[in-house]
Amino acid sequence: MFTGIIEAVGTIKAININAQGARLVIATNNLNMSDVKLGDSIATNGICLTVVDYDQNSYSVDVSNETLNRTGFASYDVGMAVNLEKAMLASTRFGGHMVSGHVDGVSEILSITNNGNSIEYWLSMPGDIAHYIAEKGSVTIDGTSLTVNALSDGKFRLTIVPHTVKETVFAHYQVGTKVNLEVDLIARYLERLLTKDTTGYEVEPKSNVTESLLKKAGFM
Repeated sequence: MFTGIIEAVGTIKAININAQGARLVIATNNLNMSDVKLGDSIATNGICLTVVDYDQNSYSVDVSNETLNRTGFASYDVGMAVNLEKAMLASTRFGGHMVSGHVDGVSEILSITNNGNSIEYWLSMPGDIAHYIAEKGSVTIDGTSLTVNALSDGKFRLTIVPHTVKETVFAHYQVGTKVNLEVDLIARYLERLLTKDTTGYEVEPKSNVTESLLKKAGFM
């Protein structure tokens, strides 16, 4: 589990493709590696990955074909900057929101506009997960916990302060950049609870609105 508060910006040192997916080596730059051990999780651009090798300046992770197909990793190159966050501790200050590191889809930066002391980013909203994105709700973009400020016709707006841009990979974004998107974890569980039958299988939501109720309320 993560909080979406980025601890450092790393750099991809190597990408080795194999039949099972790929092995990546990430330069950690300013990330404190003193408490990291084999098997730990580090969110890399919002993707929860397991450390399979490390030293004080880098770590290696294996990325499955499933992850390559469902995230932006398929288009990553050596030298690219990535957001880094180690898994949270029970004593960690919870500055963001609950982030699982399981990417729901890939979004695209549609526009970038300066607005006073902040920068506005409009991003595409994938249709299959659009209903999880709510105004003033939380989303995770490449591992960064952010607040949705507006929704409009298949897109949503983020208003980012300069500190966040400086401390994350937002500084590298351009129009057309593809980013990893994770929706609010609570929204997913609520939908599951509200759309299951007694056997636990998902069913179509049932409505309590009837024709007689509409007539009684004056709508017919």
